[in-house]
Amino acid sequence: MSASSSFRKALGPGLLFAGTAVGVSHLVQSTRAGAVYGLGLVVFILLANLLKYPAFAFAPRYAAATGASLVEAYRQQGRWAVVLYALVTAGTMFAVQAAVVIVTAGLAQALFGDALSVLGYAVALTLITALLNGVGSFAVLDRVIKAVVLLLSIATLAATVAVIPSIAWSTIPWLTTPGSMAPADVFFLAALVGWMPTALDIGVWHSLWTLARREQTGHAPTVREVALDFDIGYIGTAVLALCFVLLGAGVMYGKGVAIAESPGGFASQVIALYTENLGAWTRPIIATAAFGVMFSTVLTVVDGFPRAIQRLVDSLRGAVKGPLIPRDAEALAPPPQAGGRGVYFAALAVLGGGSLVLLAFFSGSLKGLVDLATTLSFLTAPVFAILNHRAVTSRGMPLECRPSRALRRFSAIGILFQAIFALAYLWVRFLSG
Repeated sequence: MSASSSFRKALGPGLLFAGTAVGVSHLVQSTRAGAVYGLGLVVFILLANLLKYPAFAFAPRYAAATGASLVEAYRQQGRWAVVLYALVTAGTMFAVQAAVVIVTAGLAQALFGDALSVLGYAVALTLITALLNGVGSFAVLDRVIKAVVLLLSIATLAATVAVIPSIAWSTIPWLTTPGSMAPADVFFLAALVGWMPTALDIGVWHSLWTLARREQTGHAPTVREVALDFDIGYIGTAVLALCFVLLGAGVMYGKGVAIAESPGGFASQVIALYTENLGAWTRPIIATAAFGVMFSTVLTVVDGFPRAIQRLVDSLRGAVKGPLIPRDAEALAPPPQAGGRGVYFAALAVLGGGSLVLLAFFSGSLKGLVDLATTLSFLTAPVFAILNHRAVTSRGMPLECRPSRALRRFSAIGILFQAIFALAYLWVRFLSG
């Protein structure tokens, strides 16, 4: 098999990661950052992407090297680690899914009209994405996300090129220092970097998608192949984050426009402002980019949580143990069936119902729900960074597949800074005057 053919069979999980990441963190939070702070928070966005890189990169690396997911890696570290991941998942999954669905529902209402309320669109989106994932499983998810990520990337880049002349480069702020921030600014910054590029527990999903892709193609990818696949998706998400900051800065900053609280209001506001500032011809581009961004996120989130929960159940029952097979094995081990698809479908139903109940309470406050979900992810990030670091340096990881010393040191630096940032946030939130 040629190198290019081999890589094509490995390509996919990195794009699923990108489809998950390029959503609320980009369309909502990055746009808000540009609208309110100009380019003042760009350094924090770049820093968040940089410091989280090792923890995210370790997920597909571990899966390719061992044939096991991060759930098994956590289980090897002790039952406490799996229980901790389960508790964090249970504590965040409803808020996370509700946040991505409510933004997408607002865009759907702005694009397709008021035939349904925002909650009505949320119900429809939940059912459609659950059906796509439940009926088609990974194969459909893989094909749809590849098409959507390509489409939204082209549309977003085109919109950014169009808005660049509108930015007041000589007067727009380029840096916002922590010392100049009020508590409200610190809280927004935590929400911004919490999902920049996405929540760290998504690494578990990435490891599971890597295994699912291997099962789909019959090809056991090398660590080099999955690393390249990951880097393509990760670098792409960072570039698109900067695009949305530029879009927000170009069409909203300094215009005296307050970000709307309601999902429908925010969606209409974004599309209208882009159209007014860039011309009516840009509406299809903006509409395609915005809805494509969010639909891809909903699709991956609706699959990711149930897939992780199914693996959690199997792990806690002792049905799955890792590492499963050596890295270079061409014959694939049979997938674990202890929990079966029944656990996946049950989790799909519980997650959908719970997130819609939460939406009923937050349907009028977009920023409140988004900030809740992203801040929870911000505070739990150091925990998952530590678990992922321990996974790829454990005895279960083949020596030749372990990260380089430089990457391990970089990972430790990232963990330290994420912990410091989380503690600083808690101090400002609860202990400062």
